[in-house]
Amino acid sequence: MRPRSRGRLGRKACPQHSSPHRSSPRRPPQEVPPVQAVSSPGLTRPDSPTPTPPDDPPGPRELTLDGGDGVRLSGLLAEPGAGQAPRAVVLALHGSGMRAGYFDNRARPGLSLLELGSRLGCTVLALDRPGYGASAAVLPDGQDLAGQTATLGAALADFAGRWPVGAGFFLLAHSGGGRLALSTAAADALPAPLIGLDLSGLGSAFAVPPDQLPGAGAPGAWRRHWGQLRLYPPEAFREGQRLVAPVPATEAGETLAWPRMYPELAARVRVPVRFTFAEQEQWWRTDEEAVRALLAPLAAPRAVVDRLPDAGHNISLGWAARTYHLRALAFLEECLLAHAAAPPTRPRAD
Repeated sequence: MRPRSRGRLGRKACPQHSSPHRSSPRRPPQEVPPVQAVSSPGLTRPDSPTPTPPDDPPGPRELTLDGGDGVRLSGLLAEPGAGQAPRAVVLALHGSGMRAGYFDNRARPGLSLLELGSRLGCTVLALDRPGYGASAAVLPDGQDLAGQTATLGAALADFAGRWPVGAGFFLLAHSGGGRLALSTAAADALPAPLIGLDLSGLGSAFAVPPDQLPGAGAPGAWRRHWGQLRLYPPEAFREGQRLVAPVPATEAGETLAWPRMYPELAARVRVPVRFTFAEQEQWWRTDEEAVRALLAPLAAPRAVVDRLPDAGHNISLGWAARTYHLRALAFLEECLLAHAAAPPTRPRAD
């Protein structure tokens, strides 16, 4: 009797190559039990109605807040979709010679901090600082840093009495607005917890001689504010024209004193801080020695310095705006995580 042929590597030949006299009988088909629907968290039955996604956040709208002593601060407000409680309030503070709209870049879709933050579940409040916008007529010379801090505190108390604030305030500030953010953190007088600070375009050591710094009636070298033009959408310069405002004289006069003011304020900041320097930052020193001096006086539990490629000083008006805003909001999430995951504190024994 001839042995059955085998395929390669000793495997049995395929059934179609086997002898017809040795074919095995077919098995009767097995009955498959019906599939039962199983309820699982996060899953819906096929016959269940499709869950309704949350509404898109409404677009930014204008508002004014009571800053006390007859001063009203104007600004822009963007909230999460209807029915969503905010994770936190991102308070955005513009730099010298700008307005709150700096954070609502419409040159291209996706570049606006207000739009992005509200879509990620935060309320974003961009305010015109004292001496800008609605308060310019009442404060034609602006206020010194202490005065701005008091006015902002009153305005935020007004805000917290009318809108939910979630986990508290997260201060995101650019350039001269960073001085107010640090002063506000040092004062520790907000109506809700302060979560952290995210500062761009602000250092503690100037990279230019004092006579080249921007001030009242002297905006400074135009190129230093922007860097190379390729870093911005063409529409950004046209949009920027409506954002530019005169620098109040009192604010401008304090600029030269900032390197002396910074260490004292930084020593009273006790929340996480992140600094961002654009690749083409030209107003501030960003070398290693300057960065060490920037971080040294901070009492913050965490302080980091980030460098943003393909960006100039006016980060939120450029192509890099979305990248920066995402990183800043990620830092907010890290601050919230650190708070949620912190070990419980034991009550002090008397």
